Parts: sequence; structure tokens; C-alpha cells
Amino acid sequence: MNSRLLLRDFTSAALWAGLTAFVWYAFGAVPLHIAVSQQLGLSTAQTSSWIFIVWFSGAVSTIVTSLYFRQPIPITWTIPGLIYLGTLADRFSFAELVGANLIAGLLLLLLGMLGVGGRIMSWLPLPIIMGMFGGSILGYVTRMVAATVEDVAVAGAAVGCYLLGRLIGNPRVPPVGLAVVGGGIAVALVGTAAADPVEWTLPVLAIPEMTFSFAAVVAVSLPMVVLAMGLGNVQGLGFLLAQGYAVPVNTVSTVVGINSVVNALLGGHPATVARTGVAILASPDSGAVSGRYWAAVISALLTIVMALAATPVASLLNVLPKTYIFALAGLAIVASLQDALEKAFGGKMRLGALVAFAVATTPFAVVGITSAFWAIIVGLLASLLAESKQLFEFWAGERSSDPALQTDR
Repeated sequence: MNSRLLLRDFTSAALWAGLTAFVWYAFGAVPLHIAVSQQLGLSTAQTSSWIFIVWFSGAVSTIVTSLYFRQPIPITWTIPGLIYLGTLADRFSFAELVGANLIAGLLLLLLGMLGVGGRIMSWLPLPIIMGMFGGSILGYVTRMVAATVEDVAVAGAAVGCYLLGRLIGNPRVPPVGLAVVGGGIAVALVGTAAADPVEWTLPVLAIPEMTFSFAAVVAVSLPMVVLAMGLGNVQGLGFLLAQGYAVPVNTVSTVVGINSVVNALLGGHPATVARTGVAILASPDSGAVSGRYWAAVISALLTIVMALAATPVASLLNVLPKTYIFALAGLAIVASLQDALEKAFGGKMRLGALVAFAVATTPFAVVGITSAFWAIIVGLLASLLAESKQLFEFWAGERSSDPALQTDR
């Protein structure tokens, strides 16, 4: 690996995208993680071990795969899967959940090695994937609007700085970077940051008890596989394909499986390709396509620090105002949402894409599986009924010869 070539790819836009993704990880995902661990009644040691392993293992995999393939491939953990685990707090013990997560990890590893991930990606039409992806991330943008209305001084300053960056149109002045700085200055001036003390303790690695039960495998393992591979990987890798990357789908799916097994051994849950991470790190606002992998590397390096400092990160959640975090997350995703909508509705199977978009924007779950998964199913059914010719042509192989649609099968 040529270090000079790597350094040549580095851009300020990638730096700011990496910082923004890290801010989202720390203030958007970690609070949910802590809330679910409390819902499950875990001890401090169990929670610390869980947080450390899922962030640390994902960050290491992100750095290795992103540098090797020179693509922004953020590997974290499945947020829908975490939410689903929280709903099972009164049905299974933590030991049963750990055993079921290990089975899910082994299944993900097996499916990745068998090349199932690549076949899934080649079978799903890109417009429907992008419709589903756009609907799934729309909430971040609408939440940004709500935060701006609620807190014009802070969120409004971030939005204004972002628009100024778009107006300048200079790659050396990334819009998201201006939003981070401008919003941060506004937080300092307005004084909305809390003064809570930040504590420091190293994480605890605790090997949990593990129990295997058929009921837990059926109720937990199978949905986790669907949420991690059939939903998370499809969203994340689908967006990378749409950006023109020749994504090594099967290799990444195998890495996700390995991560999931490692996570389970220390009390964690399955890994996945981060949908929100991809939307931030691989967006046009992250700079040239050839250098966006630096954004993933930067966010992963910071995530390792976060994994080693789970307690201070949790303390920081009470410092920065939520409106600032919501505004940054929404602004970081604007370009990805625009790109997803253009790819969803700019070609064939637009009805299927529209149906997938509408379903994905609606928050619901059936048998514990969120609307994004059902958006793909319903979108395919809509195209099968009203756009069958276009759909069958796609399945027959009459697709674009764009090399970005190739996988490593």
C-alpha cells in the first residue's frame, strides 16, 4: 500500500465528513445503546463491555477494509437490531440473548462466505434500493428542520453556515465543516452547553454467560440476520454502489459476520454496514470519490478513542445541545438524500421506488422488522404489478454495464 498515494487522496472535505460521522456516532447512537442496556437491566460491567466491543471491532474493520479497497466502508452495529433487543427484555434473559446473537453472527459469517450478500445486491433493483434508502434517512433531514425551528440561534447558525459553504462552492471550504464550526461557536456564545463534569474510566471487558434456547434462536437470531444483512448491508452497500464504487460485497459481508461473532463473545450484538455512516462518509459533500475512504478512516480512528472512553462519551451527552447534533446529522445527509432521490426517480421502476420511499418513511415494525425492510418487499411487488417488463428485464440481466454494479462473487 503506497503511503504517498494515500496521502494524496486526503482532503479537508473528507476530514470534516469523518468528524461529522463521529459526532453522530457519539451523540446519536450511543444514547440509544445506553438506554437499551438499561432496559435490559445490565450491570455497569456488562454495558461497558458491550459498548466497547461493538465500537472497537467495527472501527478496526472499517479502517482495514476502507484502506485496502479505498472505499468508505463504515462497519458499526445494527441500530434496528439493538432496538429489537430492547423489546425482548421481558421475554429472554441476557444470557439467552447473548447465545442468540452468537448464532446470528455465525449465520452472517456463513452467508457471507457463501456469497449470499453479493447475490442479494445484484438481485435488487437500484431504484427501489435508493427509494428505500431515501425514505429511511428522510427523518434526519426533517428532524434538522424541527431543530432549526426550535433553536434558531444554534441550529439556525449551523444551517446558515452550511448554505454559505454551498454558495462558496470551494472544495477547500466544505459546507459541513462550516456548519460544525459555526454551530459550535453559536453554542459557546448562546451558552446552551451544560456544565456537567466529564468522568474518565477505562472500559471493562466481561465475558458474559451464554445460554442457547430454541425460542431465542427463532425470536432473535433470524430477525438479527435479516436486520444486519438483508436491511443494513443492503442500505449501506447499495448507496456505495450508487456512488460508483465497485463494492466487494461478499468480502464485506464476511467481515460483518466475523465482527458479529466477536461482538457476541463479549456481550455485543451483530454488526452491519452503517446506513447513516455511509450517507455521511460517502456523500458528495465528502469530497472526490477517490478520497472519501479517508472520511471513514478518520471517523473510525475517533471511534476507537470513543470505545476506550465509553464513560466520558456518555458524560458528554449532557453537554452539547441536542438541536446542534440533530442539525449536523441532517446537514451531513442532505447531499446523500438528494443523490438517492435522483437515482430513485431518474430512470426506470419509478413507481416501485416511490412505494419503497413512502413505506420507508413510515415508522412501523411487523414481527419486529422495521419498515425499511418491508419497503423493499412492497416496492418489488409494486414494480412486479405495474412495471413488470422493466423488472423482468433487470432480472434477465438487461441492466447497465456500469462496473459499479459488479460484485466480488
